[in-house]
Amino acid sequence: MPHTEEPLTKKGQRTGVRAWALILILVGVVVGFCVDTVVPGPAHGSTSTTHAAPVVRVDGGAVRGTAHDGVEEFRGVPYAAPPLGALRWRAPRTVAPWHGVRDATTFPPVCPQAPPSPNGQSEDCLYVNVTAPTGSARPHGARPVLVWLHGGGYSSGEGADYDPTKLAAEGTVVVTINYRLGLLGFLAHPALAEHRGGASGNYGLMDQQAALRWVRHNIAQFGGDPRNVTIAGQSAGGLSVLNQLASPGARGLFQRAIVESGSFAPKQRTLKDGEAEGKVLAAAAGCPDQTASCLRALPLSALLAQGTGSFTPGIVDGKVIRESVGTAIASGRFNHVPILNGVNHEEERIFTNIGLNVANGATIALPGPITADTYQDVIATTLALTPNPSKKVVAEYPLGAYGSPALAFSALSSDANFSCPTLALDQAAARHVPTYGYEFNDDTAPERYVDDALGPPYVATHQTELQYLFGLPNAKPATLSADQEALSTTMRAAWAQFAATGSPSTRTTPWPRFDAHRQQMLSLVAPTPYVDRTFAARHHCGFWTSLD
Repeated sequence: MPHTEEPLTKKGQRTGVRAWALILILVGVVVGFCVDTVVPGPAHGSTSTTHAAPVVRVDGGAVRGTAHDGVEEFRGVPYAAPPLGALRWRAPRTVAPWHGVRDATTFPPVCPQAPPSPNGQSEDCLYVNVTAPTGSARPHGARPVLVWLHGGGYSSGEGADYDPTKLAAEGTVVVTINYRLGLLGFLAHPALAEHRGGASGNYGLMDQQAALRWVRHNIAQFGGDPRNVTIAGQSAGGLSVLNQLASPGARGLFQRAIVESGSFAPKQRTLKDGEAEGKVLAAAAGCPDQTASCLRALPLSALLAQGTGSFTPGIVDGKVIRESVGTAIASGRFNHVPILNGVNHEEERIFTNIGLNVANGATIALPGPITADTYQDVIATTLALTPNPSKKVVAEYPLGAYGSPALAFSALSSDANFSCPTLALDQAAARHVPTYGYEFNDDTAPERYVDDALGPPYVATHQTELQYLFGLPNAKPATLSADQEALSTTMRAAWAQFAATGSPSTRTTPWPRFDAHRQQMLSLVAPTPYVDRTFAARHHCGFWTSLD
């Protein structure tokens, strides 16, 4: 019997796809800006402290990595066969064996995207990078494993964007992965299903599961425990974690889950809608005959030319994804593992900042400049609201309470699209599994991606927390203060502790479980986090839940 949709919030059900489309377009803009403003720096392994190159045998053959800064690092290890030619838009296949020792000291090409990475791009992109503490016992390792799923709106990004050296030094084996993006990863089309009613549109999610199976088979060789795997991700990576929680194909492949800023799209698209869109895209790319053979023969440029606004956060295809993640979590039909779930203070500030070029009034994705006169119209358009509900939003977020109409819009759209869906996920998940919530609130943190042109008061926004967990070699350089370094140390220890035990509590930072009555979250502020119970009130979540 088909499941009834049980969205985490009424607001999430109504605007999940719309919010996704807006976020996705803007994420592509963020990534494009980052590539254009990268300041070259040393490679992850560039250091004066080096040791003998480690060699490990994995599925396919032996690989040689590097040792530095207390870790061993292996870059560009294949976890699946190259999805080329006849394997384009098919489930990932087994790696072919190789002879000799394969070099694993340089990052692989990224999965095709626009603009491309400095590492180059290729459809041959299904690789993992492994960073492990030096001296990890092999072949019977017992260290916790954290598999990181990168963000980028399912249209950009790569594992090499994140340097996990310091996180691995906490005693965790960290794996970053590449997975198929854009149309190559998420095109739903009836001609691509292996058989009638077969999986379609979730190839990137299939790649993630293939990487997790590779981890299960091989991670002990790096000192990791294949029975203690945490999947973690931010933005599209966080939503990927939710999709894997909901996917029957991921059952047993991980034992914990960390979701950073990933609760923005609790409802996924139907296969019918996805395939209808896929037919339009196929024709636009040069395949009016709508055949798989034509699609698989298309040049890469024709696919990349279709842009980033057409990709969706998973398709309910009945195979990889059987129901929306909001429905799955609320009903308890998901892979039951402890969950650490959080959000940043004002996630939409970065998107509002990009969407409105305040210098000249030009717009990207938003319907026009946000002024006192257009405030309600922008709300109605972007949140897909009729006049009466949009008037209620204006009353709930009066312009007089904010420094500008753009700042008011940033606050309300953050609450509607990120903060309150995050709270709803915590409330739903806590009924079934140990759940821990957080809000990253270091509003003085450096902005590594896009300068905030909206003016003070400044806030922690989308992606701000990443620099506290990882090195970010492909972002603008920045330096944390002593207090911020203390918070960074606390966060890495908590993430590592969660990966090890299923609880982020450490000796110095107790972290209470979330429950629907007390709604306790940890407010991540520098230098010392504290337990907060005001999240729902501060983000107007009662209002958004009740909005008709």
